Amino acid sequence: MQARGLASELAQADLPSFATGLPVTREAIRFAARLHRGQRRVSDEAPFILHPLEVAASLQTAGCPDRVVAAGVLHDVIEDTGAVIDEIRRRFGDHVAKLVSSLTEDETIADPVARKAALRAQVRAAGAPAATVFAADKLSKARELRTRLSNLRRLEQPLPPEVEHQHDHYVASLEMLEGLIPEQPIVSQLRFELETLRILPPGEPGA
Repeated sequence: MQARGLASELAQADLPSFATGLPVTREAIRFAARLHRGQRRVSDEAPFILHPLEVAASLQTAGCPDRVVAAGVLHDVIEDTGAVIDEIRRRFGDHVAKLVSSLTEDETIADPVARKAALRAQVRAAGAPAATVFAADKLSKARELRTRLSNLRRLEQPLPPEVEHQHDHYVASLEMLEGLIPEQPIVSQLRFELETLRILPPGEPGA
């Protein structure tokens, strides 16, 4: 399905079943679908909106409240669209805006490794709800990384330099999360995904 078609359907009311009974999340999906319209994931060229939806679905499955699930839907809108935090606050309230802000990288930090380290520190300082959304994001991204590596191996293309930095960030994120919210099942799932990447790399026999 084309990204425009998916965004249009979401905007009209055909919302994912996990959003049933979550009014803030439902409005966040409509809003995010409009903002992310036309964007594609690097891993597989699928509509980008699938990523925040996967994050939100993980949060809902983990029993997170409506506003935390909504923050999962919105976590990339400041970095990747024209939205600003005041608009998030006005539409979804201060709690959601604070979560989204805590999950947004500081673009004034030029070095990407330092910027990711600052983001991890920012999430840690924000507390458990922000860390849970961050964990769901990294779980989704780790799965996307596996897809991307599989495609690169299939096409016999070299690994881009940023892939190693990306993986290192996920490993460092897991360490931070296990110290902050070790009981959260999403964190255990993230560990599994990263161990799978290490033990059974994409393209290896049995992968």
